[in-house]
Amino acid sequence: MTDDLADRLREVLDGRWAHLRRAARQKLDSRFVTVPGETGDQARERISRLVREIPPEVGVTAGFPAEFGGADDPGGSMVATETLAQVDLSLMVKAGVQWGLFGGAVYALGTRRHHEAWLPGIIAGDVMGCFAMTETGHGSDVQRLRTTAVYHPETETFDLHTPYEAARKDYIGNAARDGRMAVVFAQLIVGERRHGVHAFLVPIRDDRGRPMPGVTIGDAGAKAGLLGVDNGRIAFHHVTVDREMLLDRYGQVAPDGTYTSSIANDTRRFFTMLGTLVRGRVSVGGSASAAAKSALTIAVRYGESRRQFTAPDSEREVVLNDYLAHRRKLLTALARSYALSFAQEKLVRDLSDALAGGEIEDRRQRELESRAAGLKAVQTWNATRTIQLCREACGGAGYLAENRLPGLKADTDVFTTFEGDNTVLLQLVGKGLLTGYRDAFGSLDGWGRAAFAAEQVREMVLERTAARSLITRLVDAVPKRGDSVGLTERGWHLSMFEEREKHLLEGAVRRLRRGAETKRDRPFDIFNDVQDHVLAAASAHVDRVVLEAFVAGVEEVADAPVKALLDKVCDLYALSTIEADKGWFMEHERLTPARAKAVTAAVNDLLTELRPRMRTLVDGFGVPDAWLNAAILREEADRQAVMSSADHAAAGEEIVPIG
Repeated sequence: MTDDLADRLREVLDGRWAHLRRAARQKLDSRFVTVPGETGDQARERISRLVREIPPEVGVTAGFPAEFGGADDPGGSMVATETLAQVDLSLMVKAGVQWGLFGGAVYALGTRRHHEAWLPGIIAGDVMGCFAMTETGHGSDVQRLRTTAVYHPETETFDLHTPYEAARKDYIGNAARDGRMAVVFAQLIVGERRHGVHAFLVPIRDDRGRPMPGVTIGDAGAKAGLLGVDNGRIAFHHVTVDREMLLDRYGQVAPDGTYTSSIANDTRRFFTMLGTLVRGRVSVGGSASAAAKSALTIAVRYGESRRQFTAPDSEREVVLNDYLAHRRKLLTALARSYALSFAQEKLVRDLSDALAGGEIEDRRQRELESRAAGLKAVQTWNATRTIQLCREACGGAGYLAENRLPGLKADTDVFTTFEGDNTVLLQLVGKGLLTGYRDAFGSLDGWGRAAFAAEQVREMVLERTAARSLITRLVDAVPKRGDSVGLTERGWHLSMFEEREKHLLEGAVRRLRRGAETKRDRPFDIFNDVQDHVLAAASAHVDRVVLEAFVAGVEEVADAPVKALLDKVCDLYALSTIEADKGWFMEHERLTPARAKAVTAAVNDLLTELRPRMRTLVDGFGVPDAWLNAAILREEADRQAVMSSADHAAAGEEIVPIG
């Protein structure tokens, strides 16, 4: 049972799309939740059935135009994906492939004729599809995919071909069982001219589920998790594709083979195409955080009732959450989850608002792509760490499948490489922070593929991403002498995060310039030699973006008690982040040894102060018991009753038998 403060906290966290989150809690009943112990075939059968039964009120198709059955609400579709992640991650991925990746590609990369012909069936779930981008030999390096699509003007068709085994499409969701169509990414070739990677809408199975002529489909095999998702492999042997099936929003092929595009540069066109698909990356990050919230809810609630060892002055055993070491695990993770919630809400709002305005200005699109990449990396890594510590916090019970944590761990593990390898994504963020370098190489290009000159790295971009006037005012109010500032002064937190990012960026620029002077003819080595530094700068940047979003979000809260609680959680997030990297802060004289010790003491004080609100904080996530589906929580009430009776007995009171 949640308290009133938790209910009000949930209202704040639910954000702009609270109506969809409420609808999901009401409509997604126990039949949608994950089933521990299923075989792969059982899980696939169940998920294939349930994905078509998701109530429309949940909003998974909200991002499509209303005229085709959507709601013109891209932000709503991303939030709907997050809610599915708390019910069943296989269901979330299956839905994400169908409506986010496959349907999203048809909508974003196709034109009116594609929309009219295919979107109604895709939205209704009558046309199940795949997003066939990744190849066995090329994952993150999408621009170098080897699948080819050669145009033949005499037949007005493309010849789609997989030239060798490493060029097959691999790990493709919906491919092994349910997919009838696929958006296939291939190198477009007209005559002797290559025009780069383009997307084609290709039938892969007939109405009876048999592979189409020239299409070979296989199962990707057993996986660590996501048993309900039918990942498969697809290869094409000179498959004929009609000219009209080229998704040609950004590149058109006339019947005679004339190629036209509003974007002349092949590389720029390619990155523009990928940029339209950023919603999938945002959804993966948000879903990872949603899974971490479920894990924290289970672990914190278990820690409220599970007792272990007695205090020296008492016969009563101590509940787990009263141990400082336990709180250091769970409460600091809770603070990170809250911070990431506000950052995710800000990103979804900004992206939704930008998409609602039609074409996004290039600079704005790059900024959103960069933020989406950084948050996806941080959120998925955080989910991996958080779910593991929650598993450990529940001891042996956390290892049992019936208590959900092993499933959450297995299902989210792939998220660190799904929709972009996290290390590659942080490289993208680092590049985006270097003005000139970013503009010269494009927003998503890999390392070392273009000629490099020292003058191309000129300066850093340190832009405030949330409530700029508020953040500026708080930072400017910080006195020059850091040790005289209170440890919970928000301006000090913000300035510490800013200074770390700026210093790391300046160091990366200096190293790049030195490398350019000595290795001008070896561009790969120039980049590779500073990769660690650029990744550190990117991580620091994402930390700052998250803190700014948290600070700005808390500032908007009108409910005074909720705001006061969130202020404390924000303090904990900021100080625990500083504490975790205090070696860097001390090495670079941003913290004295005495101040570093004071930070640790302040963190411990906050852990004590927030101890009575641990249950409130997880209840604020609003995850229904039915979605958690953990036996450990169903036993919670009985366990508390037994413990309460034992305490009364120790005090000499009569024990009333249960039942």
